[in-house]
Amino acid sequence: MRTHVDTSMRATLTNTATQARVWIALTRDVSPSITQCELVHRERVPIDVRKAREQHSRYEEALAAAGCLIRRLSPLPDSPDAVFVEDTAVVLDELAIMARPGATSRRLETSVVANALEAYRPLAFIDPPGTLDGGDILRVGRTLFAGLSSRTNADGVAALIRIVAPFGYKVRTLLITKCLHLKSAASALDDRTLLVDPDLVEPGAFDGFDVIEIDPSEGGAANVVALAETVLIDARFPRTAALLVDRGYRVSAIDMSELAKAEGAMSCCSLIVDAGS
Repeated sequence: MRTHVDTSMRATLTNTATQARVWIALTRDVSPSITQCELVHRERVPIDVRKAREQHSRYEEALAAAGCLIRRLSPLPDSPDAVFVEDTAVVLDELAIMARPGATSRRLETSVVANALEAYRPLAFIDPPGTLDGGDILRVGRTLFAGLSSRTNADGVAALIRIVAPFGYKVRTLLITKCLHLKSAASALDDRTLLVDPDLVEPGAFDGFDVIEIDPSEGGAANVVALAETVLIDARFPRTAALLVDRGYRVSAIDMSELAKAEGAMSCCSLIVDAGS
């Protein structure tokens, strides 16, 4: 049986009179078991669950200020990585693709998310033997960059290509070995522009698009959430934030340092659904 979205979840929308577009942001609270999270590229260090929850709350507030309606999913206290909802699906204009996470411990997370997303989009699914994490799929306009990583395999990318082909998306595959997900190395700022960490992925892989490289002293700064003119960035990366301000973006800085200990980042903690204007 599919579980349902928590009907008591907080829904906050600010500046409705001035926002040109509205997004639904699906989020989930930090699990008390996050200290047992999956790790690949980071050493395990103590995580302050209370502080992580405070940071996550500030993150939700920043999303709401940027124009998102926050919808909290039912908690999964026994799933350490459940706060990182981005990995459970890929949301496009035409449909939502339910992922099959590469970490087997995370596959129970998808049913709650599917139940929530079916209110907004038709659903498609990645089937075995494919594995695919949403954090490995970067949409830039009508192009989907797909990272082949420790979590997303060739069968998963092949399934993605079959699903999106009728809708006219082009899929470009990249090999990701220096970080957990493609979105750890690159984020879309708009339909033509990417923020890229050249130490994690070759900027030439994004040929045909405009690339802004992060400040070289701020590894990890490439993962952001862009909503119209507003870019949410980790407060630990002020130099990269300044680069974006110089390019004309409005920047909202949020401390995500505690969640970063769980190999999480800015985009990991939400699934954004474009609800139109």
